[in-house]
Amino acid sequence: MKKTLIQFKGLLFAFFALVLFSIEGQSQDQNFYVFLSFGQSNMEGSARYEPQDTIGDIRFKVLQSVDCPDLNRNIGNWYQAVPPLTRCNTGLTPVDYFGRTLIANLPDSIRVGVINVSVGGCKIELFDKENYESYITTAPEWMLNIINQYDGNPYGRLLEMAKLAQKDGVIKGILLHQGESNTGDQSWPIKVKGVYDKLLTDLGLAPDSVPLLSGELVSEAEGGKCASMNPIIRTLPEVIPNAHVISSENCEAVADGLHFSAEGYRRLGRIYGETMLSLIHP
Repeated sequence: MKKTLIQFKGLLFAFFALVLFSIEGQSQDQNFYVFLSFGQSNMEGSARYEPQDTIGDIRFKVLQSVDCPDLNRNIGNWYQAVPPLTRCNTGLTPVDYFGRTLIANLPDSIRVGVINVSVGGCKIELFDKENYESYITTAPEWMLNIINQYDGNPYGRLLEMAKLAQKDGVIKGILLHQGESNTGDQSWPIKVKGVYDKLLTDLGLAPDSVPLLSGELVSEAEGGKCASMNPIIRTLPEVIPNAHVISSENCEAVADGLHFSAEGYRRLGRIYGETMLSLIHP
């Protein structure tokens, strides 16, 4: 009798575990494609968005990574993806037209969600999970004000939001635009690999299973002050097999030689989008 009772309890436990697993599986929509993005000011978006950029699509969502009362957005909630997609007062970013490009070319059954955690002026070291605190000790006051909006840990915020997003959809890719502050750093690709590998591990994703798209900086033809970093960025696929470099050729820049114009962001975002489409929906 005692043995029978133990067997019954075991079956009952297995039944409830199966039910819970089934509920969790149903809550994650396999047709909701989620993309993480991070970097410095060009990924934040420094160009002022225009009326044409504010026309949203119900299939394109952003997961808010900071509270923005003036926008009626709360951290950790999904909203229709219209700029700003990073923080409350940021501008147009490549992520805007990345998402629009995907929505325009994927089946109507597919939704796209994006998360953007970026800090203007930062080195890639800010996203190093193990050593970011030592980098922050060297950061200027204006940068600290941005970092503090992510509770002092941008990598931690990106991870936190990504885990929330995994409850709703499937992470399909990672977008990076960073490098101006690491110009000339030959070890940059290895540092990026460290961030990428740690992120996949922390999210329970298989090594090299998620495409990483990394954009070039303003090109030499557009007067890019950090264009010498682009050859280093192009070596990223040598250390990350699933990395792909996004060309900035013909992406219009502004006079400072560091940032793209609104039209430059639109073009760059479309190239990110077209590249991702070729990888996830050939």
